[in-house]
Amino acid sequence: MTNVLRRLRFDPHDGIDHERLLTREWLVTNGLGGYSSGTIAGVPTRRYHGLLISALAAPLGRMLLLAHVAERVRLPDGRTVDLGGEERGDESLSVHGADHLREFRLENGLPVWRFDVGGVELEKRILMPHEQNTVHVTYRLLSGDGPVRLKLLPAIHYRSHDASVDTPLPNEFQLRVYGDRYEVTPDEHRAPLRLKILGQRCAFTFERRTLPELLFRIERRRGYQSRGQLWSPGYFRVDLEDGHEASLVASTESWNVIESLPPEAALAVEHERRRRLIRMADSQGDGGMGDELVLAADQFLIQPAGRTSDAAWAHAAGDEARTVIAGYHWFTDWGRDTMISLEGLTLCTGRKSEAGYLLRTFAHYVRDGLIPNMFPEGECEGLYHTADATLWFFHALDRYVAATSDRDTLRTLLPKMVDIARQHLAGTRFQIGVDPADGLLRQGEEGYQLTWMDAKVGDWVVTPRRGKAVEINALWHNALKLLEGWLREYPEAGSADEFAQHAERTRDSFNERFWYDDGGYLYDLVDGPEGDDPACRPNQIFALSLAHPVLDEPRWRPVVEAVRERLLTPMGLRSLAPGHPDYKPIYTGDLRARDAAYHQGTVWAWLIGPFIDAWLNVYPDRRRIAREFLEGFDDHLGEACIGSISEIFDADAPYTPRGCCAQAWSVAEVLRCWIKTAEPPVEDPKPPVAAAS
Repeated sequence: MTNVLRRLRFDPHDGIDHERLLTREWLVTNGLGGYSSGTIAGVPTRRYHGLLISALAAPLGRMLLLAHVAERVRLPDGRTVDLGGEERGDESLSVHGADHLREFRLENGLPVWRFDVGGVELEKRILMPHEQNTVHVTYRLLSGDGPVRLKLLPAIHYRSHDASVDTPLPNEFQLRVYGDRYEVTPDEHRAPLRLKILGQRCAFTFERRTLPELLFRIERRRGYQSRGQLWSPGYFRVDLEDGHEASLVASTESWNVIESLPPEAALAVEHERRRRLIRMADSQGDGGMGDELVLAADQFLIQPAGRTSDAAWAHAAGDEARTVIAGYHWFTDWGRDTMISLEGLTLCTGRKSEAGYLLRTFAHYVRDGLIPNMFPEGECEGLYHTADATLWFFHALDRYVAATSDRDTLRTLLPKMVDIARQHLAGTRFQIGVDPADGLLRQGEEGYQLTWMDAKVGDWVVTPRRGKAVEINALWHNALKLLEGWLREYPEAGSADEFAQHAERTRDSFNERFWYDDGGYLYDLVDGPEGDDPACRPNQIFALSLAHPVLDEPRWRPVVEAVRERLLTPMGLRSLAPGHPDYKPIYTGDLRARDAAYHQGTVWAWLIGPFIDAWLNVYPDRRRIAREFLEGFDDHLGEACIGSISEIFDADAPYTPRGCCAQAWSVAEVLRCWIKTAEPPVEDPKPPVAAAS
């Protein structure tokens, strides 16, 4: 099986575009929520950039420990060259090492740099062994005379990855040396950062110091503190010779775990794991966009290492705890994102057992008829302020059962699903409940953002959408119809007819109340504090994209065409149509400015999924056109976070990527629809049957 490759080549004769290298990022994850990430240029620009962000048990959460490694090469003729770069607090930018970069590539999703330094070719790889809080930074001499000496200076902090870059360093780092093992810790109560150098003629020079202040340019652009210090215990040196590798290993695991899988073996094992993921998936297996997205999907599926109670509960039930990181770098696991992403991340990738783990993990957290909206960083208990995540739970369970025929899980979860529906009928938290006057689901409590359009700055809820939201009622109708079907199969769990009647009433009221005749599309909200809202938003597409459409079929085509004409872009759907007074074409500025634009025009990649579902419901013979709606994402895999799909994009051309550079539901929905819109394989014609003599 060939490797999945994405290459970016750099020709020194054309000049190296430093800005391009600073705006393209790489990401490696470990299946626990931890990660390693940075820019191709090697210059940290975000608070989240670091070589080792470990996922530690609550209350710590994800911690940045090894932030950066300065790399200096000494050639045989005595010349020295820096490979990486940095931006100092005085705004002096050093990216000279990037002038020697000839290629950056993802090889089965793993980052590789190739440098040409004075005729000597070097290669660098970064790897995190699966389910370890460990990173390997490995160097190899590809061609040219050796030996080449590397000087590696680690830069360290001990802070939450969410903490501001100006978070003070610990009062005093302690360095302990045990032969060729090095341990750095801020105090005796916290797990140490363990460091080791492997290679030819290795040595460590003790030279502890606070490093000059760095500038993190994206933090400044986003309106946050942008200058911060790091600390170094000294530097490693190691020689590179033809046929030999050198690796810097950093970890918060035990020495026994660290040394059980040396870097060369870890690389071979990880490549085979990734090839196996591609073999399991429904992608085409040709090394193209589908396979890239399968590898990107793997980054979001994790064991929640920070919540040890999840693992204890799951193991007691004979399960494994699983959840979904909604986006890198700053999101944790969110219920809504998990349920929307489940089909693309797990069922389309052949990871059906993990889909079951996810559903059963979240079922454990149902409270008052709701699943958690999200789990805050470093905490074990979820927050429940969501009106739609629980309704997406029904959708995810339906897709899982359809793909697996796992009736055991369905029977196990069905009583919870019945209880969820009853809680919604009676009314639950945050004034989420069915209006007895018309059977529609209403939601909204002052100061809370309960739908997926959930931007909030201080006390300002940007799009509160209190009342009866269009997608909430489409999801509610879908949930009732699914429940009706499951109860006809297992009547001992409840009355199918009861929920069928609720579904019929919801459908009748929906079609009576939500059609906006003047616009030829659906209201975004009815019975809001200011009446009915005719804003043209993408939420209406769910009225015909789900398994049980709530919208009457004669109105499907007008809705699809309205969305196509006013909201569709090459990168997904706008969150608000141009021409509306609140429309914001660009997502930029400080937190308040960004959140004001977050759902007021900004394009969301994940919405291409329900749009394509609706499109194929209306135009089932136009599969090729549906595939064309996805073509813009192929080029996008070479920008922002290489090999992944961003959370959002500007609403107007050139649709600059913004927000999280790698987002679970973006990847999941594009992958799901990439597979869904593939041309069916052409069967070989059967040979003619010889006529009987």
